[in-house]
Amino acid sequence: MALKSSSGEGRTRRSVSLIIIVGLCCFFYILGAWQRSGFGRGDSIALQVTKQTECTIAPNLNFETHHAGSGNLNDLKDSQVKKFKACHDRYTDYTPCQDQKRAMTFPRDNMIYRERHCPREDEKLHCLIPAPKGYVAPFPWPKSRDYVPYANVPYKSLTVEKAVQNWVQYEGNVFRFPGGGTQFPQGADKYIEQLASVIPIENGIVRTALDTGCGVASWGAYLLKKNVLAMSFAPRDSHEAQVQFALERGVPAVIGVLGSIKLPYPSRAFDMAHCSRCLIPWGENDGIYLKEVDRVLRPGGYWVLSGPPINWKANYQAWQRKKEDLEEEQRKIEEIARLLCWEKVSEKSEIAIWRKRINAESCPGRKDDSSMNICKEVNSNDVWYKNMEPCITPYPKVSSVEKVAGGELKPFPERLNAIPPSIASGSVPGISVKSFQEDIKQWQGHVQAYKKINKLLDTGRYRNIMDMNARLGSFAATIESPKLWVMNVVPTLAELSTLGVIYERGLIGIYHDWCEAFSTYPRTYDLIHANGVFSLYKNKCQAEDILLEMDRILRPEGAVIFRDDVEVLLKVKKIISSMRWNAKLVDHEDGPLLPEKILVAVKQYWVGGRESKDEESAEQLVDRVGSGNGS
Repeated sequence: MALKSSSGEGRTRRSVSLIIIVGLCCFFYILGAWQRSGFGRGDSIALQVTKQTECTIAPNLNFETHHAGSGNLNDLKDSQVKKFKACHDRYTDYTPCQDQKRAMTFPRDNMIYRERHCPREDEKLHCLIPAPKGYVAPFPWPKSRDYVPYANVPYKSLTVEKAVQNWVQYEGNVFRFPGGGTQFPQGADKYIEQLASVIPIENGIVRTALDTGCGVASWGAYLLKKNVLAMSFAPRDSHEAQVQFALERGVPAVIGVLGSIKLPYPSRAFDMAHCSRCLIPWGENDGIYLKEVDRVLRPGGYWVLSGPPINWKANYQAWQRKKEDLEEEQRKIEEIARLLCWEKVSEKSEIAIWRKRINAESCPGRKDDSSMNICKEVNSNDVWYKNMEPCITPYPKVSSVEKVAGGELKPFPERLNAIPPSIASGSVPGISVKSFQEDIKQWQGHVQAYKKINKLLDTGRYRNIMDMNARLGSFAATIESPKLWVMNVVPTLAELSTLGVIYERGLIGIYHDWCEAFSTYPRTYDLIHANGVFSLYKNKCQAEDILLEMDRILRPEGAVIFRDDVEVLLKVKKIISSMRWNAKLVDHEDGPLLPEKILVAVKQYWVGGRESKDEESAEQLVDRVGSGNGS
């Protein structure tokens, strides 16, 4: 009887143990499922747990147990990463793909020598670009619009060349920008008011603009008061540091030129395009430059031309030009505008404004005109290093004469999170209305997590921000603020060409291949966001080269947010440890079990001719940014 009783008790204990084990398994399964479901989807109890265990910054995380991937972490531990030295001080303002010496070896026809010409692999610099001695953090916006520290851009040539045009003045240890320009010496504000009497600049209808030959981008700087975001470009030429001045002022700009290749923007991107005495030969080469502007101009958009040859009869003597030449120049422009079916809506003083028709149906006789050369129906967004064509980009088809080709946009800011027409029409493969809305919600969660990690994110500390892999632009849409702007980069390697969607949302961006240098000066961005960049470029080019380029364009004490697979980020962290960056790894906001992690980094302050200031440890500098006490 005793044996039977003992056997029965054993079975009971085993049963109870089995029930407990099964119960624990169920509990952890449910907990794991909740963690993976996303932040904020649980009940109030789950919310409390999440708050107690939210993203922790851990300098020494061990992920080998949790995540067994194809990579070999032991190789990373044993691999040697070289210490990157500082480049010579002469490279302080080095722009690899617009190097002046290399440019002079290319033809001058059609401005080819001013286009992108990147160094070969054996010509690349594998060193860190130094800041100039005396470099300081730029003034906060909006003061930066009017003042730039001389030490940051120590070039006075524009103060002499453009003295009477009110571009820039040197005052003590700063440059002052009065807001003037070649065509608006009385100030950009008054000039913009003239344009606003014809163009709907005030009500959000016009949101994105393109400024060709922008100078120091005063037009774009003052348009920001109207909530209009301008993409400004100018070549790196004899007007030293035009684009560098623009970016130091906190105004969007890139190095670029209308030459022989297409602009790195999608078709139908801009609500307005502008040329203020930009010296572009609009009437030459069968009007190819105006046809390229037409390609990137949205149906119903505006083109502004101020300066020669407009109103040449009254100005040819002041311009010191032959009136016959100016008359012929304007005749050619008018003829090309007619072929493009643009309507001239205003010509007053030295300013002429055309408006692009809203669809092809509004252009009677276009099909019957033998002089028309319509481009073939191909991917009009395949523009990277593609030659311009002397043909007219066709409008998308419409169902009636009242419809806007490509879809009508909401006024800004409503268009920021409205369904973009290209997605509503199913023109973006794999992106539905539902997935677009889910993308917005996802990035709202991501940005909320970023703000917990870096409390300076929306304080105005970071003015010029770059998203290296922008996809649908939801990162930029989430942090949208007058305090900052985002350069949304869509890599040419990306599976989907989504830059058109970004522009439909009232944001700006550019196509780029991160195996090459970006078209900007050193130290022009305050914060860089790199989501999945290194996974995208795996086996395409060296991670080291991409990181060195990020270092080139990032300001001293600027920040970087990497989001990628943990194994990728461990490799990145090892490389940047030799680049005078300080970094920490952060868990995914939905919990430590997810293989996707966040790596936050801060570039140390150092200048040419001296070593970096290493008074602060890596932990101290990153913690200072995270606590909101950064400078």
